[in-house]
Amino acid sequence: MVSKSQQKKIIQLKQKKYRSKFGLFVAEGQKVVNDLLNSVIECEYLFSIKNISHPKASKVNASEMKKLSHFKNHSSILGVFKIPDIKLNNQNKLTIVLDGVSDPGNLGTIIRLCDWFGLNQIICSSDTVDCFNPKAIQSSMGSIARVSCHYISDLLSYIKLVNKPTYKAEISGASIYKNQLPGYGTYIFGSESHGISKEITQKVKNHIGIPNFRENNGAESLNVATSVAIFLSEIYRNE
Repeated sequence: MVSKSQQKKIIQLKQKKYRSKFGLFVAEGQKVVNDLLNSVIECEYLFSIKNISHPKASKVNASEMKKLSHFKNHSSILGVFKIPDIKLNNQNKLTIVLDGVSDPGNLGTIIRLCDWFGLNQIICSSDTVDCFNPKAIQSSMGSIARVSCHYISDLLSYIKLVNKPTYKAEISGASIYKNQLPGYGTYIFGSESHGISKEITQKVKNHIGIPNFRENNGAESLNVATSVAIFLSEIYRNE
């Protein structure tokens, strides 16, 4: 059974201001919740339509789950987890930086990609969407349990601090198929609609892109998550 106060709090967690206030986020679905339960991230509440064995578990009916869910179609299990305090690691060989990525589905997919390629953190500008947004959590398919997002207000200062070869992903950049992408470096990806910020564009000179092989009337751009996937594939192909 879920109390009225719990229900109110869970619904409030749809909004970033309440996630920040309470230090909590919601995860839904068997795969996502199981991955989080098996991680170091602490579970606050756990609700399930089915009987499950967990000290925080409470059984609810479908009607109650529907009221808790952040999605139109609810799943059979929902967990509320504490936002972890994971320290930033500046010693990684490869750094992925997201500058102003606004779509939570894209961010979740990028988190999943980084998990697949063995990366444990992503650096995000302060205006990148919250990684604990329900859609980002859902799209990560549980990878949020293993990949942390660190939000940095001054990306340029951070890039200088890690002091690695730095590349910005741009349509007009040198072809990734004609240049070997090093596994030691920082790769910056911009927002879906505006690209990389002017400040970084002016300061970072190395720009690499995925060429468009259709000369006329082709697609205008690639989805940022797709771009990250292609870049990571090329980086690790040469490792």
